[in-house]
Amino acid sequence: MRRLCRKLISSVGLGLTAIVFVGCSTTTTEYSSAVMRNMVSEAENIMATGYAVISVQMNDNPAQQRLLSIRASKLDAYRSLLEQVYGQYLDVNTTVGEMVVKSDTFRARVQGVIYGAQLVSITPVGDDTYTVTLSLNRSIVDDLRVLYIDQMSRSKTAARQTVQTPSQMAQSKPVRVMKGV
Repeated sequence: MRRLCRKLISSVGLGLTAIVFVGCSTTTTEYSSAVMRNMVSEAENIMATGYAVISVQMNDNPAQQRLLSIRASKLDAYRSLLEQVYGQYLDVNTTVGEMVVKSDTFRARVQGVIYGAQLVSITPVGDDTYTVTLSLNRSIVDDLRVLYIDQMSRSKTAARQTVQTPSQMAQSKPVRVMKGV
């Protein structure tokens, strides 16, 4: 009888745990799809907006400052596209002493290639800011990801081939160096 009760209790506990996890994954899926809807246009294109302030551009000529601001906001939009296509590398370091955070350092890096982005808009915002919006077709995003994965697999294969194990080093023939007389 006790064995039957234990099996029943463990079965019910396992079932409740499964229900909790399924409920959590549904909430996460709903949140993720809501975030993706904001980044993807109706035509299934990825959208990115970049921002730049006019007055901080290094030039005395106001027209040149505006052009530099447009260029900087376009580069910021490209950076945003890179983050969406390839992700972002984060290097985080936290120092805790006496149970208090002493320092918290974050470094972010994004690297990749973007081609085929289309300029959607260049818009002045207020008196001192420009925004540039770019769009990238979903099929190009898929191509970029395939190329990236292929490149990563090639570099890993090349790295494995250049590293020799001790047994490989022992099997290789020594190189004789002749000194001139």
